[in-house]
Amino acid sequence: MQRKWFKIKASDIALLQFILEGYEGLVTVSTIDPRDAIIQISIMPDFAEDVECILEDLKERFMMKEIPSCHLQVNPC
Repeated sequence: MQRKWFKIKASDIALLQFILEGYEGLVTVSTIDPRDAIIQISIMPDFAEDVECILEDLKERFMMKEIPSCHLQVNPC
């Protein structure tokens, strides 16, 4: 399973989770740090290309900065 981490606006957490998990079976979204608004997106292997297209579209609509996992205090390098 591929994972990606994003820093977003805290007010967008619920909406982005709702949108992404609406594509049932493609991803799961976890809030890693609600204070800093960091989410983890776990992508099902067969849908990586589809999810990448969805994420590119969402990046145009929301402030989403992808961050490497090693910069997360909960998942140190």
